[in-house]
Amino acid sequence: MTWIFENILREHFGAMVMEWTSKFDLHSHSTYSDGEHSTELVASLMKENDVQIWSLTDHDTISGWADASKSAAQHDLTFIPGIEITCNVGIEANEGELSRQGKDRASSSWHLLAYFPQTILNDRKRLDELHQWLLPLHTGRVPRMVLMLERLEMLGMPIALEDVTKRAPGSLGRPHLAQAMVDAGYVSSSKEAFDKYIGDGGIAFVEREEPPLEEAIFFVHKIGGITSLAHPLYYGVPVEELIEYLSRLGCDAIEVFHRSHSDEYRFELLTAAKNANLGVTVGSDFHGQTHGHTPGNMVVTKTFMPNFFQEFES
Repeated sequence: MTWIFENILREHFGAMVMEWTSKFDLHSHSTYSDGEHSTELVASLMKENDVQIWSLTDHDTISGWADASKSAAQHDLTFIPGIEITCNVGIEANEGELSRQGKDRASSSWHLLAYFPQTILNDRKRLDELHQWLLPLHTGRVPRMVLMLERLEMLGMPIALEDVTKRAPGSLGRPHLAQAMVDAGYVSSSKEAFDKYIGDGGIAFVEREEPPLEEAIFFVHKIGGITSLAHPLYYGVPVEELIEYLSRLGCDAIEVFHRSHSDEYRFELLTAAKNANLGVTVGSDFHGQTHGHTPGNMVVTKTFMPNFFQEFES
C-alpha cells in the first residue's frame, strides 16, 4: 500500500478504524491447474514471503487440496481450501470502461473464487458433491483443447493431445498448450503463444461451456462456502454497476486487492464495496516465479473482510 493510497483512505474514511494485514494470500495456483510449481513449493514461497493464511485456488479442481493441506502444515501455514471457478460472462464489457483502464478487450469468462471451512477436507459427502459439480468444467477442457489443436494444425502447427495433457496433472488449460508450442519451436514464449494464437480472441482460441455466476454462487453457498469475484479489472464493467450486480446475486465479496489493480482502482472498489456492504478479499494470483510473480506482499483491510476468515486466525 503506497502512502498516496493511505492518505486517500484517511481523507475518505476519516477516523474509521481500519486494521490492515499482509498475512493473507487467498489466490494462488499450482501444477494441479495452470501454476508452475508444486503445492509444496508454493507453500514454501508463501512462508518465505511472510504469508500466514494461504488458499490454493486452482482452476475448476480440488485435486491439490490434500497435498496443499499437508504442505501448509509442514510450513506452519493455515490452509483455506479454495477454488477458482470459471463462469460465463455476467455483464458485457463497457467500451468506455475498457478504454479508461487501457484495455483492448475483456476476459472471455468471469472467475469466481470460492472458499470453504477446513472441515470440508474430511467430509466425504461434501467433497463428492463438489467434485461432481466441478466435473463438467474439468472434463469440458479436453474437447475444447482438441478443437484448439485442430485449429493449430490447420495453421501448420500440429501438436498431439497427449503432449499437452501430460503437462497437466489437474485441470488442463491453455498454459499447458502454450508450453507445448514453445517446446515444439512454434513460438519463442508462452506470451507469444497467447498473443498470436490462443489468447482470448486469437485465431486458435475456442470458448467453452461455463456455468452462470449465479449458479456457481448458489452451489458454493449450498455446501457451506463463500464467494468472491476474482480480479474485477479484467471484465471491463464500471465499478458501481459491477458491485450492484454482485450484491444482487448474493456474492459475498470482491477481490479488491489484486496485483493487477492500481491504488486508484482499489480505492474505487473498496469504497463501492463498503457502501454496498460487500466484503473484500486479497490475492497475489501467484502462478510461478518465471511469470515475474511473487506470492504475498499485499495488504488488505481486515475491517471489510468477510467474517468467515476470522476463524482461520486463531
